[in-house]
Amino acid sequence: MLVPTSHGLYCPQGDFFIDPRRSVARAVITHGHSDHAYRGMDAYLCTQETVPILRHRLGAHGHYHGVRYGETVVMNGVRVSFHPAGHVIGSAQVRLEYAGEVWVVSGDYKRQADPFAVSFEPVRCSTFITETTFGLPIYRWPSPSVVAAEINNWWRENAAAGRTSIIQAYSLGKAQRIMGMVDASIGPMMATSAVHAMNTVLADAGHALPPWKNLAAVDRNEPLTGSLVITTGIDAALLRRCKDAATASASGWMAIRGFRRRGNHDRGFVVSDHTDWPDLMRTIRETGAERILATHGSTSAVVRTLQEQGLQAAELEDVGMERTE
Repeated sequence: MLVPTSHGLYCPQGDFFIDPRRSVARAVITHGHSDHAYRGMDAYLCTQETVPILRHRLGAHGHYHGVRYGETVVMNGVRVSFHPAGHVIGSAQVRLEYAGEVWVVSGDYKRQADPFAVSFEPVRCSTFITETTFGLPIYRWPSPSVVAAEINNWWRENAAAGRTSIIQAYSLGKAQRIMGMVDASIGPMMATSAVHAMNTVLADAGHALPPWKNLAAVDRNEPLTGSLVITTGIDAALLRRCKDAATASASGWMAIRGFRRRGNHDRGFVVSDHTDWPDLMRTIRETGAERILATHGSTSAVVRTLQEQGLQAAELEDVGMERTE
């Protein structure tokens, strides 16, 4: 039902693409990250929550059609519906049903609790296409409450020492998740331009984000001591602006000591918007899929493990997309 092409995953029966990278007539979009949603499509189908994100990132005048989770759209006889993926606000798995066969494309997903993203829901299917960004047994995420306590303690200690805390995170998903995890009573939260812009889009769409300040609008003479600055990147200009600052990165890669050492940050916190190994295996079991196709990441390790368990598993040909974390 789905064929990997240079444009992306193509459904011949429905004549549409899922997360295409090149211009096509009809694009079905799993979520608003830049490695899944590209400019230049004639029409976009996505969840209602993803529409304002696409308008912000791809342009206000695109043809966007948003549907509710679970709502079915029929495209040339193929029944298409979106189901929560838990990855970021608006993210979805795509369920395709045609001639009695059901395929599910996971997109990117996670099983941990998120203050703003709708929790992942397993969808029964015959074929499950799963991402494997962290598809190795070494990746096992700590509890979000444990990580939240770590970030709060770091922020609190920095504030007591007269420092500004800077944490690096993606503008969509990770930034909002951190804002919802931390204790806002420790100090003010600041956002650099990309994070502020995305926060504004999401807040205007009705998502109840905690209060934050746009760092660019803060008087340069105002001290930032005790603040938590959330940014997509830490550069020399930001460090000059924040003066005495402690820096951190929030990423699943921080689970590996070598990545923490190479990151040039004072701290690394294990916060991922992707599934870890135990939840990856659990999700595959819960779909009841007879066939599993692995893509994007440690595909060979996942396929080998599933085959050893007696399941039909194979690597889906990579169509060349880079992955956000």
